[in-house]
Amino acid sequence: MTIQKKTTLIFTGITAAILLLTCCVAYFFMIVFAFQDFYKRLEIRGIITAKAQLEQHRIDLGEIYADIRQQHLEPLPGEREYFFPADSLLIFTKSKAATGIPVAFLEMLKTGNGANYKKGNFFYTGIYYYDQDKPYIAIVGAQNDDSIRYARNLRLILIACFLLGIIVAYRSGIFFSKHAFKPVREIIEKAKTIGAENLHQRLEYRKVGDEIAELASTFNDMLSRLETSFETQNNFVSNASHEFRTPLTSIYVEADVALSRPRNILEYRHSLENILNQAEKLQQLTDSLLNLAQTGFDGKKQNLKKVEIDELLIEVKNTINKIIPQNNVCVHMDSMQAEDSNLTVMGNYQLLKLGLSNVIENACKYSENKKVTVTVTKNNKELQIRIEDQGIGIPEKELKYIYDPFFRASNTGKYEGYGIGLPLTRNIFRLHKGAINVHSNGKTGTIVTLSLPVA
Repeated sequence: MTIQKKTTLIFTGITAAILLLTCCVAYFFMIVFAFQDFYKRLEIRGIITAKAQLEQHRIDLGEIYADIRQQHLEPLPGEREYFFPADSLLIFTKSKAATGIPVAFLEMLKTGNGANYKKGNFFYTGIYYYDQDKPYIAIVGAQNDDSIRYARNLRLILIACFLLGIIVAYRSGIFFSKHAFKPVREIIEKAKTIGAENLHQRLEYRKVGDEIAELASTFNDMLSRLETSFETQNNFVSNASHEFRTPLTSIYVEADVALSRPRNILEYRHSLENILNQAEKLQQLTDSLLNLAQTGFDGKKQNLKKVEIDELLIEVKNTINKIIPQNNVCVHMDSMQAEDSNLTVMGNYQLLKLGLSNVIENACKYSENKKVTVTVTKNNKELQIRIEDQGIGIPEKELKYIYDPFFRASNTGKYEGYGIGLPLTRNIFRLHKGAINVHSNGKTGTIVTLSLPVA
């Protein structure tokens, strides 16, 4: 069942419940009012009966009350009238005249107050009437056919109104839900036309500030991320294929040349050395891609332990010394150690070492072993590692692409590399809830700032 149909049924159900409650309350109070009105009519008849009985010795008054009763009081079905002194109530109760009058009603009259009583469709009213301080009782009973007929007609009217109200509510619910969900249907129809081949398309919604606009905006943001991911994936596959093809082609060509004719030992040795060199490059590329893939996992799955940044930088410096003996890397953290001894972060030691080594090694390579300054600072609850070189820099227009795998700046043609170092380092520091910021004027020097939260 669609949400539109559910909304229509819920709206109809709520409206029906409200109508039913309203009809029941109206019916109850109208019936109560009708019964009270009938009791009032009986009470008036009782008063007239008492006056007519007491004024019989006065011919003029007795005739007047008799005339009023005859001309102005409509006869009631099964009407009964009784009038007697209050002190003879017990005698009346035991007399044949009381036959058919409910005993419970007569017991209520013994309290000295008037009483109303209903038995089936027959209503009774008893009043106390005083004449010259002597109490009398007037009892009037009759069938309430008018009220019963009124109640029946009222039920039919309310039932008809209730059914009509349900129909109107259902039709209104259809119109309301159709109008309310029209933007959703338009979004659905538009979304059905978007696939992998046309991710550039976006949903359009004119109104601003409502939930549908927010849904369309969220969907468009998702499409933008998907489009970027698809483009990145396509570029990654294309570049990875190219990077793998180069050493594989060299290995194939070198082996084919070596086997094309008999050669001496020195020539075979030379060919094997070239093959080994290309195989090492292929191995390095494979390791870099594996490291990059591993850093794509959720940070919660990493084995995080306390890592001392000063000790980590010392080991990174020793590693760089072995790889690039002629490097000119200077690490400054003496002032930090004097001010604050807390240089501890939570992280994976090997991953952090790999990320820092990549950045410092790039600084040495692209500055041709000019001075590289590594400075550690602390800002609130964050450690910052600033790596500044005096190398070739990064063109300003190309800074936004430096985190794309296999991307290499236009001025790095004479330097070997695969364009995986910075994407790998960014992933590593993201896993540690840190960040990387690269700044370059595009001519000389690059500044890379790595930040990590203090443990």
